[in-house]
Amino acid sequence: MTLRTCLFIGLSLSCICFANAQQDFTQYVNPFIGTSNFGATHPGAIAPRGMASVSPFNVAGDDTDLEKDSRWLSNPYVYENSFLTGFSHVNMSGVGCPDLGVILSMPTTGALETDHLRYGTTYKNEIAKPGYYSVELDNGIKTELTASTRVGVSRYHFPAGKANLLLNLGLGLTNEHGAVLKFNSPTEVEGSRMVGSFCYNNAESAYPIYFVARVSAAPENFGIWDKPATYNGVEAQWMTYNGKTRLKEQFMKEVVGDSIGAYFNYDFKEATQVTLKVGISYVSIANARENLDKEVGASDFDAVYAETKKAWNDKLGVVEVTGDDRDDKTIFYTALYHTQIAPSILNDANGEYPEMNTRKTKHTGGTRYTVFSLWDTYRNYHQLMSLLYPQEQLDMVNSMLAIYDENGWLPKWELNATETFTMVGDPAAVVLADTYLRGITGFDVQKAYKAMLKSADTREANPLRPGIGEYIDLGYVSYDSHIKGPVSTTQEYNIADYAIARLAEALGDKKTAKRFDQRALSYKKLYNKKSGFLQPKMGDGSWYEPFDPLAGANFTENPGFIEGNAWQYLFMQPQDIEGMIQLMGGNQKFEAKLDALFKQGQFDMANEPDIAYPFLYNYLPGKAHKTREKVDELIATYFTNKPAGLPGNDDTGTMSAWLVYAMMGFYPMTPADPGYTLTQPQFEEVIIHLNPQFYERDALVIKNERSRESEASGTFSLNGKSLSTKYVDHKTWVEAGEVIFK
Repeated sequence: MTLRTCLFIGLSLSCICFANAQQDFTQYVNPFIGTSNFGATHPGAIAPRGMASVSPFNVAGDDTDLEKDSRWLSNPYVYENSFLTGFSHVNMSGVGCPDLGVILSMPTTGALETDHLRYGTTYKNEIAKPGYYSVELDNGIKTELTASTRVGVSRYHFPAGKANLLLNLGLGLTNEHGAVLKFNSPTEVEGSRMVGSFCYNNAESAYPIYFVARVSAAPENFGIWDKPATYNGVEAQWMTYNGKTRLKEQFMKEVVGDSIGAYFNYDFKEATQVTLKVGISYVSIANARENLDKEVGASDFDAVYAETKKAWNDKLGVVEVTGDDRDDKTIFYTALYHTQIAPSILNDANGEYPEMNTRKTKHTGGTRYTVFSLWDTYRNYHQLMSLLYPQEQLDMVNSMLAIYDENGWLPKWELNATETFTMVGDPAAVVLADTYLRGITGFDVQKAYKAMLKSADTREANPLRPGIGEYIDLGYVSYDSHIKGPVSTTQEYNIADYAIARLAEALGDKKTAKRFDQRALSYKKLYNKKSGFLQPKMGDGSWYEPFDPLAGANFTENPGFIEGNAWQYLFMQPQDIEGMIQLMGGNQKFEAKLDALFKQGQFDMANEPDIAYPFLYNYLPGKAHKTREKVDELIATYFTNKPAGLPGNDDTGTMSAWLVYAMMGFYPMTPADPGYTLTQPQFEEVIIHLNPQFYERDALVIKNERSRESEASGTFSLNGKSLSTKYVDHKTWVEAGEVIFK
């Protein structure tokens, strides 16, 4: 049976109130999702957008397992690994390159051992929740982890007998040299650790992370190590002056080096709990101490976790879903959880943060964000933040503009106030335009516009758009330019130019809008009708030979494309879908080519350039059911309630954002075009609680009254008026009140 598919939006719906304050949304989050299959997430404890996080660190391997673990360098934890060497306090989640994973604590029993391959241990009975992780180590110690925004808190359940608590500054995910460690008292250590070699491509930009660590129980003995030597603090003489314990005689309380650490020795008469609190800062040790005092202070482990759990419930409760399938709820809320990890907060509790590149201390009146993986996130992530967390998105945009003020350029792939220059394109321009066009206008749009035009038109010494002169003159980046992925780069520049055109249009700059609209279509110069693909071209206009559309899959080298092949980039013209259909010969030929992409196994769900392709069927008359069928299939295949439940790298929440949108039943197809293409929700009902400071209504209710097994096709209707396309603009969507899929 073919049912009529309808969409009703009730603009007259009165104010709706939903009491979700008592719901525990964290019960539906499984932080182990994405810890396998190269998802690069970790199950450790973190607060929403936390600077600090405490994660189990199991990628150092034991001496028989180093080869296996050497593959997993972009994250501190992999589900299949089984040898744990500590708990790192500064980590990233869902990234494809290594960095951070530093300041490791580790509880041990017996005699003091400072070699991680000797004190490391296997483990069992892991539990992970938002803001909480626990594990039973096979050395007899149960460990619990939680965190506030800038402080990691660990609770160790030691058995009776000799024990140690270690703080290792030598381990990490990359190989920067340099750490400093100093005892202030038998229970407090401060110091710093160098990091910053993201993807191993910018070692000269290494920078310090500062910390202050405190233990709750005074040790029997304490000291430092600088391999292979150890130095005992108890043999030194201490004195009390004005209520503070200080060294009377030096015992080498401070050490500078690479393989260094601190230890606290205990001899417990009975089972004892010891709490470790570690404050983090990118500015100074003084700020790390202030973060520790302000956010945690004397609060115990349970109080810190309770506060962080509440923060997570506040974030997750922005969306309520109704349905009987608990796994569906779990993969949905875990995806929403993953979107709230990065970008993360860079500024300290006092508002200070390091300036871009110079690392001079500056002060923000709001929130300064970092970890802008923009090649990934410009496609769907920031659109989702604009909808669900508009204040966060506004703060992110203002952070990007502050980076422009400090650096002279918008960010490309910024990490902790350094530019990594990872991937291609000019993605910040897309994010700025898209945010403004969705009605989030509380930033200096003229500054943003100026910054966008600078990167789009500067021909010389342009770090954001290499090859821009040739692109302007020829309409494409040539193979002769020796710029990696010239076809991909051209496509990315086209998308950024489209965004500039849309913002120019909104600002009344018609001349500039026309110029960039023309530039945004230059991908057509790389389309070879004979092969049916976009292909690299030489500077003289001839085609690069030999051409293999399959080359470049699975991250192998390709002369034209970045992290993909010609199939996976073929349809990446979201700014010109109708033009692309005509270029390929019309609806039937376009559909056949799109079908072939999926049938021949060339679609890569883990690859950002093609993640919007399932929704392209909506743009073909009578084929919208294929979008629904393909989205359902992809969710069932690649997103599961298992450690391997992501299709690959989460890319700082981009894959998770795709899933959140897909399960809610709509998707932002074209960056800088504030609208959505529609499909079927995966739940009976979805309630989006809108921020009243940004949106007129306080909620959008999406009801699904259509059978998932139906073969429904047909038209949508909006307020009883039939729509010729399955597209709704953002303003209409957020003002709808109620949407019904029938």
